[in-house]
Formats: sequence, structure tokens, C-alpha cells
Amino acid sequence: MSAPNAKLATLLMFILLMASGCQPLMVNSLRDRIRPSNDRDWSPELSVLPTTEFDGNQIHIRNIRNCNYLSDENYVVNHYDKTVRLDDIQSVDFIVVPFKSAPSLAHTMFSFGMRDGSYLGVSVEVRKEKNEEYKPLLGMGNQYEIMYVVADERDLIRLRTRHRDDDVYVYPTVATAQQSQELFANVMRRVNNLAGQPEFYHSVSNNCTTNLAEHVNSLQAKKVPLSWKVLLPGFSAKYAYDLGLLDNRIPFEDLQLISNVNELAERNFDSPQFSQAIRTGRSKIGRTIALENQRQSRTASGSGLRALEQWR
Repeated sequence: MSAPNAKLATLLMFILLMASGCQPLMVNSLRDRIRPSNDRDWSPELSVLPTTEFDGNQIHIRNIRNCNYLSDENYVVNHYDKTVRLDDIQSVDFIVVPFKSAPSLAHTMFSFGMRDGSYLGVSVEVRKEKNEEYKPLLGMGNQYEIMYVVADERDLIRLRTRHRDDDVYVYPTVATAQQSQELFANVMRRVNNLAGQPEFYHSVSNNCTTNLAEHVNSLQAKKVPLSWKVLLPGFSAKYAYDLGLLDNRIPFEDLQLISNVNELAERNFDSPQFSQAIRTGRSKIGRTIALENQRQSRTASGSGLRALEQWR
């Protein structure tokens, strides 16, 4: 192992250890850690796997989750089925939820925008068993299976903004409608593959962000090169911005502020137009660009006047 990679591995181990806390780590039996399984005593909100069926331009999605949360631990599990036409997919957003205990780590998700204004979220998650807690350090040793939660966006976001009090950032990507459709189809195929062939989650190599990056790279090779900013997904939004995957017409710091949806999510918690409401802050992008253009225009005009004065 090269010196830079060794240092990165040491840093990752330290961060994962800190995020795991000081409680005893309850490890599965050797038998359970040899082969991944879809047949365990799962936590209720993770007990049902989504499946997909392709039919020409249509994708039939079964078991889309839409939990009604009274608290983080108290909820009513609901699922529904939906048929999506690929050409109805118009956009994709990149969602980042930093860990409070270790902000360099984060949970990341995709949310696909439909022609009718609705959104469908995809969250790559640890599939926990009943009473099992996620510990990042254990995630490096075949402790957990991985699953794709296909969910109503209100489920994924409101759980985190209100009941977990996490910061949630919903970043607009620059993907075209066609690119969003190709990405959605690629993700749905992976959803179905995991229903038939379970895999172990790994905190470094098979987690939420590495999977999302693989989906992007499957459409355009090496679009998201492997980086410590992928392995430490708290930095993934800035990395995506630098790669030109996010709307980078304004400085990243401004985009980050605009993309935080906590206040809007709380204000519109019960709104039937929840997804549209949490994105109203994006109007500030256009205003920010307009103000910057005005500033540059005034600067250019001022420079021109000063140059004219020098020639008089």
C-alpha cells in the first residue's frame, strides 16, 4: 500500500471508530457473516425489498416505501406500487445528509423528478435487523446487508429533518432529462438485482456514495473518479460541484445555503406539494446570478470610465 493510501486508510479507520462511539459492538455470528441473505428478522421499515419490471418504456416498481413517522422509532410502514414511464423522468437531485457525530461522513441519495412535479427517492442503506444499530466500523466486516430503499421523497426527507434533526441538502444536478432517464433505469436494474442476489454492505467499498458514483460512471466512464471525497462523503457535494455535476453557476458556498431544505421542509411538512415547496429556494440561484452579472457590469463600466479619464 502506498504512503498516501495508507494514511487515508488510517484516517478512515479513525473516523469510523469515532462515529461508532464507545458502546460495545454486537457482532453477528460467523455463519451470518459468511454469506449475505435476504431472509433475516429485519427492522420493519427495511423488511420489504422493492422490485422492478421493465416493459418497453415503462418500469413497474413494487414496494415503494411511504412511512408515516411519529418519531424516529415510532412509525407506520406503508408501501405502494407505481408504473413510471421513462420519458416522464425529467431531472435528478443529489441529496446529502452529513453525520452529526462525524461531518466528514454523510448519507447520500438520489431523487428523480417527474414530469407531473412528483419526486421519487432512492436511498442506498444498511439493511438492519430488528434492534440492530448501525456502527460504521462494523460495516467493514460483513455485519450488514445492503438494500436500495425506493421511497416517496417525503418519507426520506421528513424523517431526517424533523425526527432526526439532521441537516438535509438537496442539490440540483445538471443532468439532462435523457441522462436522468438513463440513470433512473440503471438504478432500477440494480434494485432488482439486489432482490435476487443480496450483498453485504461495506462502509468504504459498498456504501451509499460508492453505489451512486458507480451508477453515474456506468453511463460515462470515470465521470466520478475514485477519491477520498467519495470515501468521505461529507465532502461529496463539493466534489460533485468541482466535477461539474451540480449547478455551478454560483459559488459552492451559495449553492450549499440554497440547497439546505430544513426550514422549508418544516414549514411545508404536511403540504401535498412538499417536494415543490422545499425547492422554492432555488429561485435564489437566478437572482444570485443576476446580481453577480450586474456587479460585473458595473465593474466593467467603472473600469471603462477610468480608462477614458486617463486618455483625456
